[in-house]
Amino acid sequence: MPQTEIGSVEDIPLGQMKTFKVQDQTILVYHLKDGFYGTQNLCPHTFGPLKMGKIIDGSKIQCPLHRARFDIKTGEVIDWANFPPGIQVLNVVRKEKGLKTYKVSKKDGKLFVSI
Repeated sequence: MPQTEIGSVEDIPLGQMKTFKVQDQTILVYHLKDGFYGTQNLCPHTFGPLKMGKIIDGSKIQCPLHRARFDIKTGEVIDWANFPPGIQVLNVVRKEKGLKTYKVSKKDGKLFVSI
């Protein structure tokens, strides 16, 4: 799988995240305690920008729109959209779907993502 250089490890402080455009995709890269991880930037529920969300419990991302939560490392759904009250009606149409993840590696202070 080809790797694309996206920047320096110093571009993303510990506990932060940043988006990068790679080919035709926007990838959200997170700097967690145990390394760097990448996911799609848009929430699969109603396509809210996860870059505007927040990292919860050190390894989960929460969507800013409807509070869906995902495991950053695996993309697995932790909690599907549950806010505001009544959003569950939309969930009948928008079934649970995990995040696409991307391998992020570092070498000589530089970050690389595999697409």
